[in-house]
Amino acid sequence: MEQFIAELERAQVGEILLNKPLSDYTTWKIGGPADVLVSPEGKEELAELVRLIHKHNVPWTNLGRGSNMLVADKGIRGVVIRPGKQFDYAQFDGTTVHAGAAYSFVKLSVMAGKEGLTGLEFAGGIPGSVGGAVYMNAGAHGSDVARIFKSADIVLETGELVQYKAEDMKFSYRHTVLQEQRGIVVSATFELQKGERKQIASAMASLKARRLDTQPLKMATAGSVFRNPPNDYAARLIEESGLKGMRCGGAEVSTQHANFIVNTGQAKAEDVLTLMATIQRIVKERYGIELVPEVLVVGER
Repeated sequence: MEQFIAELERAQVGEILLNKPLSDYTTWKIGGPADVLVSPEGKEELAELVRLIHKHNVPWTNLGRGSNMLVADKGIRGVVIRPGKQFDYAQFDGTTVHAGAAYSFVKLSVMAGKEGLTGLEFAGGIPGSVGGAVYMNAGAHGSDVARIFKSADIVLETGELVQYKAEDMKFSYRHTVLQEQRGIVVSATFELQKGERKQIASAMASLKARRLDTQPLKMATAGSVFRNPPNDYAARLIEESGLKGMRCGGAEVSTQHANFIVNTGQAKAEDVLTLMATIQRIVKERYGIELVPEVLVVGER
């Protein structure tokens, strides 16, 4: 590992931090240390970083904004990649939107509305990055990334920089090809439609009010914990199983939205995992439905 770190420093791929607690970088405020945390400042630096990782056969994890991720208490071995400021941008060209992987998906939806563009209203409550949204085919309110996606620049795990079109992504519910063939989104292009600013603003305000009323937005969470099963809602199954308010250590099933688990202050990853397993067991016993996690669980337990 020392030789690898020395090569990273010589390559000047970006800021390098050792044994950095990842609780500082996740929306759940949970997570042990990364052996090496690297923040590349551009796509060439990212590609070189990934090439070096591949060369030395070092395990790696892409963090993004840490909004849909549970990092284990012992942290993550190898390299954690967190794209830097050069990936945090958005450009509008008519109805086409270009955005860097680190740009806030919520902010992108707001900016699109101000530009009089419709199609991104669903993203107003998805707290992750553009890169994470593309990776997961993030969605809400009956829409998702697949409906507006045009292309993305991606660094494959070999360090090769490629462009994927919609047909390359193999979009399905909360799924893309990047979950099978590893790669890191550098930037994405979306195609929206012209709309009326007032109508877009009204729709977004309505969705925001609904979220404020039903979701624990002022607490540390990672968004929806489980995927919705076909023709049903995970929140309904959890709530009707009487699990709202259930606690384990510092983790609690939200009393506002049953598909959210909140960190009440000192939650550990194991607290969350125990709650998740309990929810899955009880819902399975009661309804015969296997709830599938939507959050990514990474690191050493």
